[in-house]
Amino acid sequence: MRRKIVVGNWKMNGSLASNELLLEALLEKISQTIPLDIVVCVPYPYLFQTQSHLKHSCIRWGAQNVAKFESGAFTGEVSVSMLKEFGASFVIIGHSERSTAYCESDENIATKFMMVKKAGITPILCVGETLIEREAGIMEKVVSKQLDTIIEMYGAEMFDETVIAYEPIWAIGSDLAASPEQAQVMHQFIREKLSSNIKVLKNLKIIYGGSVNPQNALQLFSMPDVDGGLVGRASLNSSDFQSICRSAEI
Repeated sequence: MRRKIVVGNWKMNGSLASNELLLEALLEKISQTIPLDIVVCVPYPYLFQTQSHLKHSCIRWGAQNVAKFESGAFTGEVSVSMLKEFGASFVIIGHSERSTAYCESDENIATKFMMVKKAGITPILCVGETLIEREAGIMEKVVSKQLDTIIEMYGAEMFDETVIAYEPIWAIGSDLAASPEQAQVMHQFIREKLSSNIKVLKNLKIIYGGSVNPQNALQLFSMPDVDGGLVGRASLNSSDFQSICRSAEI
């Protein structure tokens, strides 16, 4: 059985004071022996604070984006080597809130994916469709294209030891999550698409994101191809996040 993973995406939230309270609450509430992987992805300025609090715990941490370059004249960018210096072991790649607002192409996202893999950090690749694309019945075609760009540029083996987060864009921040059945169909599609590579199939985790909360987590995580969740707003509440993690544990 694949070990489940729950990732908290803080997005652009937090302060030194509120982070202190949240991190301490997570350490208090989440058991060190819980049988799943738990990650929080925080804004860049708070990586050191997060590392300082979590370095001796079962909770790992990561970033929400990364540059596609190692170094150079790229004002405002943060390289993967910089993230490693703060102990980041995961990076969210291609989240729709970024790819939409900053017009990131699939090729740009693929390059970031490769840089993260090359550095030995686990990428969390976000894929998903808009409401218009779902209503048109082309959601699988859209997700397939997002995966194909990486396969064509770097090979399917790049998905070994990675996380794919299926996040239907229409569900993010809407309080309207995909149904467990909708999530299962897409997760199964992604897994079958990459099933020709046995090593990838064994080590790949596919998680669901998009309005995950304590009320729907158990049903979503009970689907056979859903390996956990990428949690936004609910990850900012320690009780809600603990409850979601417990749902993945069952």
